[in-house]
Order: sequence, then structure tokens, then C-alpha cells
Amino acid sequence: MRGLLWLLTLFALAVGTALAAHFNDGYLLLVLPPYRAEISLNFAMLLMLGGFVLLYAVLRTAALTLSLPRRVREFRERRRREKAAGTLYDVVRLLFEGRYSQALKKAGDAHAESASPALAALLAARSAQRLHEPDKLQAWLDLAAQDDPKMQSACLMLEAEMHLEMQRFDAAVAALKRLQQASGRHIAALRLELRAQQGCGHWDEVLRIARLLEKRHALLPELAHEIKLKAHQENIRLRCSDLVELQAYQRSMPAREASPRLAYRYAEALLELGADAQALSFIEAQLDREWDSHLVALYGRIAGGELTARIACADRWLLEHRDDSQLLLALGRLCLAQRLWGKAQTYLEAALSIADNRELRLELARLFEQTDRAAEAMAHYRAAAGLPND
Repeated sequence: MRGLLWLLTLFALAVGTALAAHFNDGYLLLVLPPYRAEISLNFAMLLMLGGFVLLYAVLRTAALTLSLPRRVREFRERRRREKAAGTLYDVVRLLFEGRYSQALKKAGDAHAESASPALAALLAARSAQRLHEPDKLQAWLDLAAQDDPKMQSACLMLEAEMHLEMQRFDAAVAALKRLQQASGRHIAALRLELRAQQGCGHWDEVLRIARLLEKRHALLPELAHEIKLKAHQENIRLRCSDLVELQAYQRSMPAREASPRLAYRYAEALLELGADAQALSFIEAQLDREWDSHLVALYGRIAGGELTARIACADRWLLEHRDDSQLLLALGRLCLAQRLWGKAQTYLEAALSIADNRELRLELARLFEQTDRAAEAMAHYRAAAGLPND
């Protein structure tokens, strides 16, 4: 439709020009002594228009001819960039396909073509990392950082990942510290640093980073809880040789990070230090706050303390936890240590009616041995032999 309108417009202009020329009787006199020339004004206008068109065509042809070498260079450069872009596209595709050897070769070609050489070197480094070739990885990282200083942060991230894969945790921490100085902290770097600090055994740093990631919603609450629990357990283990330091650490622990498993580990550490009285007091206070069958089982295995008071305390717990076999087993052990044979048998048999296990059978066998009931003791020993260790 637009072409038709242009055609109609040209026809209208032609008709208008012809009509205007028909009524134009003017002429043009050209004088160049001793010559004179007289031509129609309409013809003179046509000559001028034709001359202008001819001059424009000559000048345009000359300009195009002179610019031909530049246009050829631009064309070749454009084709080279398009080819390099296609090569980079293939590198990324091969990386996602898991064809790392081919990706490394293509990345080398892209780097040689000098189109985004830093990006090509970085992709080659990623391929070398996936192939577990640290020497090639480091060489490509050096090239990437040399080609473009903006790639420094990406290179440090890849270097840290390489060190983590090779379990060189100290080197990974050092790389991440340099990254922090160059570009600050971000979530991915913090996750890498968390793994590196775990590998180094820097558990205070693990706690700090886990709390920071949890605050930024970068860790699932369950995973953050397990990481912090492991860090606290390791910190308790490291302080097992100093009672004062161990107790100070337990007091400094945030209440929201406390758990029965952690309380169990702390009580074990107290027992390893020979602080039975402190362990008993801690377990009693902890069980009053939050019930845990494993902790009450540990309570029953502790030999020290005032047995009568401990039996009374366990009897008080029994009012609320009648179906807890570990509590009944603990009471049976305490009564056995106090030589309350009848009560010990009652508690142990009540625990046996709830859950049968090897530990319980052995306690009953010992009870019957101490009360000169060898046949019944042997029956429980045989039963214990057929049960798995808890």
C-alpha cells in the first residue's frame, strides 16, 4: 500500500511538472564572448538536475571506492567477532553438557581469537576444574586476571573451589580472604568459606558464618542447626582438658542454640574431666527443662553422687514419663547400685515390658547374679547374646 502511494505521488509530480513547463515560455541566455547560446528555461533546468545527479554519482562512486579497504576490514572484524561469539556459545553449551575436555579446547580457541579473552580464559579454567587439572586451572586463572582485572573476583572464587576440592582448606580460606578484600562478602563466597572453615577446624568461625548465612536466609534452618550443633560439639571437645574453660563456654552458648544432643555432649565432657557432681547437677537441671531419653540413660550410668537423692529425683521424673524405658533402666541401675534388689528388679522388668534390648538384659542378668539366681541370670545372658548392640 505504501509503495502504491509513493508511485501515485511521483505520477502526480510528473504531471504537475509537465503542465508547469508547458506554460513556461522563459529562456536562458548564455554568453561567453564571442559565443552566445540561447536555450529553453525548462531544458536548462533539466540539464542542471541531470548534472547534479551525475556529479553525485561520480562523487559517491569515488567515496565508496576509497572506503573499500576500510569496509573490508570492518567486514572481516565483524565476521571474526561473530565466529568468536559462536565459539564462546559452544563452550558454555559444552560445559552444561558435561563435555569438559571439548569445552577446554573450544575455550582455548576462543581465547586465541581475542574476542572476550578474559571470559574465554575463565571458561577454560572452569573446564579444567571439572577435569581436576589444577595446573591448567591455575594457568588459565592467571591469564583471565591478566586480560581483565574485573575478573579478579571470579578467579578467586574458582581458586577457592579448587582448593576445597583438593582439601587444601587453609589455601581456600586465604583465597576467600583476598576475595573479601577485593569485592566484599557475598552469599556464595560465605558458603565456600563455611566449608573451608569446617575443613580447617575453626569452629568459632563456622559458628559466625552459619549465623550470618541463617540471618540472610541463605541456609535452611535445619541445616544451620546441624552445622551449629557440630561446631558446638567440636568446641566442647577442644575444651575437654579444662573444666573452667568448658563451663565458661557452656554459659556463653546462646539459649536458642541449645539442644538435648548438645547437653549430652557437654555432660559427657564433664564426666571425662571427672566432674561427676557437676555433670549430675547439669543433667538434672537440663531434664527438668527439656526431657531427653538419652540424657536420662547417661544419668543412670554415672556411678557417683548421693544415690538416695538421685533415686528420689528419678522417681519424680517417673510421674510424668512412666513409659520411658530409659528412665526405668536408669532407676533400676541406681537401685542396683544402692543394693535395693526388689526395687531394681521391678524397674528393670517394667523397662523390659516396654522395650527389649541388650543393655537391659545384661542389667537383669547382673541383678540375678548378685542375688544368687544363676539360672535366671543365664537366661538373660543368652537373650542378650541374641540382641544387637544399641
